[in-house]
Amino acid sequence: MHKLALFRLHLIVFLWGFTAILGKLIHANAQVLVFYRMLFAAVFLFVFIRFFKKESIRVSKKIFFQLAAIGFAMALHWYCFFYSIKISNVSIALSCLSLSTLFASVLEPIIFKRKVDVSEVIMGIVIVACILLIFKTEFQYKEGIFYGILCAVFGTVFSVFNGKMFGKTSSDNIIFYEIFCGWFILMLFYLATGQIFEINEINYRDLALICLLASVFTAFPMLESVKLMKYISPFTLILTVNLEPVYGIILAFFIFGESEQMSSVFYIASAVMILAIIANGVIKSYKTKKL
Repeated sequence: MHKLALFRLHLIVFLWGFTAILGKLIHANAQVLVFYRMLFAAVFLFVFIRFFKKESIRVSKKIFFQLAAIGFAMALHWYCFFYSIKISNVSIALSCLSLSTLFASVLEPIIFKRKVDVSEVIMGIVIVACILLIFKTEFQYKEGIFYGILCAVFGTVFSVFNGKMFGKTSSDNIIFYEIFCGWFILMLFYLATGQIFEINEINYRDLALICLLASVFTAFPMLESVKLMKYISPFTLILTVNLEPVYGIILAFFIFGESEQMSSVFYIASAVMILAIIANGVIKSYKTKKL
């Protein structure tokens, strides 16, 4: 069962890594892409929870508004991610995701009221140095790097506060309300600004790809990751999820070719960041076992 769980884990991480590929294949701009991704994913999750699992989706008003705020952070995270891809490339957007670990090392101690881990600080310095190196060598992608960093910020906010919500209602409800509320807030914003009319400007090819993105590459991996927590440790989950940029960058290189070819400095810096994150995870696991 453990081996099967590990295979399923690597499968969903691979699927998450492929979302960046779909983001580049979809011609629609980032705001249209995120709007329909969240809408379709919310529909799929609602059908699954209510008609397949036949569970209630009722939550208290307090939890609903908390999930709505986290869902908005998720929407901003996805928007910045896909916008970074559109104006630079997949490799830039995915490499910047590594900064999430740095931001989490700062935000987690504040939210969960724990001491700052020295190993996290050291890892953070290494990651910042690598990002600065990438910024210097890939300066033509400066705007993409900026939005990639914002993507990491909002992703960290989403992940950390999401951790505070588990146990307050079912995991399925948490995922559903976050995605639905994120979409609903976007819709209200587009209505207020008149951008709602631009959302309708999408072709059937993009709609089909976004539908695939929302179901196979969003709703399914999210639900599957929750189920896997019964068989694998949070450490294994976090460590494996860090392979998402690796899968995505390799796939992008082989699928898109020249547009994804980066300098040797970029690949070395990206590898160092990922190794630093993995090393930090191993150190934490060792410390936990000693205790």
